[in-house]
Amino acid sequence: MKKRGTDAVELEFFRQLLVSIPEEMGAVLRRTAFSANIKERRDYSCAIYDAEGGTIAMGDHMPVHLGAMPLSVRAVLDSLRLRPGDVAIVNDPFRGGTHLPDITAVAGVWIGGGEAPSFYVASRAHHADVGGMSPGSMPLAREIYQEGLRIPPVLLVREGRIDEGILQMILANVRTPEEREGDLLAQWMAMRRGIQRLEEAAEAYGMERLMRNIRALRSYAASMMRACLASLPEGRYAFEDQMDEGEKIRVSITLRRRRAVIDFTGTSPQAAAPVNANYAITLAAVFYVFRCLLGEDVPANAGLLDPIEVIAPPGTLVNALPPAAMAAGNVETSQRITDVLLGALAQAAPERIPAASQGTMNNVSFGGPGFAWYETIAGGMGASARGDGQSGVHTHMTNSWNTPVEAFEHAFPVLIRAYRIRRGSGGRGRFRGGDGLVREFEFRAPAEVTLLSDRRVHAPYGLFGGQPGKPGRNTLIRGGRPGRLPGKARFDVQPGDLLRIETPGGGGYGPPGSPG
Repeated sequence: MKKRGTDAVELEFFRQLLVSIPEEMGAVLRRTAFSANIKERRDYSCAIYDAEGGTIAMGDHMPVHLGAMPLSVRAVLDSLRLRPGDVAIVNDPFRGGTHLPDITAVAGVWIGGGEAPSFYVASRAHHADVGGMSPGSMPLAREIYQEGLRIPPVLLVREGRIDEGILQMILANVRTPEEREGDLLAQWMAMRRGIQRLEEAAEAYGMERLMRNIRALRSYAASMMRACLASLPEGRYAFEDQMDEGEKIRVSITLRRRRAVIDFTGTSPQAAAPVNANYAITLAAVFYVFRCLLGEDVPANAGLLDPIEVIAPPGTLVNALPPAAMAAGNVETSQRITDVLLGALAQAAPERIPAASQGTMNNVSFGGPGFAWYETIAGGMGASARGDGQSGVHTHMTNSWNTPVEAFEHAFPVLIRAYRIRRGSGGRGRFRGGDGLVREFEFRAPAEVTLLSDRRVHAPYGLFGGQPGKPGRNTLIRGGRPGRLPGKARFDVQPGDLLRIETPGGGGYGPPGSPG
């Protein structure tokens, strides 16, 4: 990793040092959080930023969080003047947030005095409820005001002390206040650990040396992305796919002169439904897909986007404007944006791009008196030129874990009656797509349930003769009688009702029966 006279060994040392900081922040957040959503599913992300809000390093956490989070950091810098000991929070999707349950915490790091921070640390965590019209805060809304508490950049912690007014305002608007308070305090502790580690790094190696290597790592990442783009044939590559309700996402990728222009012109207008994505989500999908073209040893920092331009027309499904509902844009539309980006790139790099994975996060949220829950369910991974897709895994924009049955049943009045691979759901091909999962919930108390899922109508596509994966299916079994549910639904359940979620399989790669 030698770059402009920088010692390769030193550069690699600092890369690992910097990455270890958000990783340790994530460990602190996970271990101190109250909710199973953070402790077990690991629905959180942490990263560190330079004085301008550019990404320095990120943990191996959630792609949809990490690619969008710089815009939240920027929104905080534009709105507030942070002081030592301050922690700002924000979840507004129109200020860099993804959807309302994802609350981002941002704090400054002062090295050697000065009026402005030398660095910033940030964490984003999915809170299992932030109010709104249904438990879990993932409702079938038509506008954002129905989805829960919308937080502009505000200070939760002022000079090391909790602002009780802000905290109580938040807790008064959620269904599980004790859990929310615990998770917010856990994010604060993650901030403190990140600040501590950056201060230690500056003291141990000197600020000048630290900054020199940070700049070199960004330059190296940008040069590696340019080299990657130069390795692809120049041209314009287009692809289109759609959500189950018919909204289309179109993209064209123009590769020329070691640069890429990603243009979503032609995408459907924003919808009167919660499937809208903002520009931050779209940018996160682009960051993820193009990062995947590189080797794992390339630093994941702001330099990766230096040679990439993203055009997302305002007022469309991929750059929605207020008061658009946003709950599923982060989880479902982000997956479809990824699918269309990969579909376009498959034309330029067929040996490097897989068929479509399940293309949904299969969101299940429910709640009743004193409890609220949200989770995503894994599915099939798309096959590629390298081999079959994996079964029962979270793919692309989500990197969460499957909730352990024991943790789930301990915390909620629900029994998991089935949790198995959905055999035969992966698409056939020279290499077969991974299979989805079957997960069955038996409710032991009355609850309100919301489903936000996709790929129930339009199957995950195969590539180069490979067959599509099977679409997902949602079923409610009441009194022994099964009833088919749409991909997006809200309904009440009673004790004994059973909800079955069958997740999609991944697409196949290459014609079935062809030599592998």
